[in-house]
Amino acid sequence: MTEPAHDHDHILDRVRAIPEGWVRTYGDITPGAPRLAGTVLRHHAADDLPWWRVVRADGTLAVGSRQRERLEAEGVPFTPAGRVDLRAARLPEAPD
Repeated sequence: MTEPAHDHDHILDRVRAIPEGWVRTYGDITPGAPRLAGTVLRHHAADDLPWWRVVRADGTLAVGSRQRERLEAEGVPFTPAGRVDLRAARLPEAPD
C-alpha cells in the first residue's frame, strides 16, 4: 500500500494548496522522496496546478526563467545569488 504522503493525488493536492506568493520544496511535498514530487509534477500538467511554487531545497529553480517569472509576478523574494529566499517565502509546514 502507498503511504498517503507518496500518493500521486495527495502530492497534487499539496501543490495546489500552496498559496500565491509562497513556495514549498520538493522535500516538503514528499518528505523522504523529493524526486517523486518532481516526477509527479512532470507528468501532471493542469491549469490548476501551480508547479512553479515548488523549488529545490537550496532555493534554486528546476524550470529556470519561466518559473522565476511566475514567482516574481507573485512577489516571491529572491536572494542576490538568484535563489528563492526560503527564509522569507517558504510556506510553514502545516499538519496534513
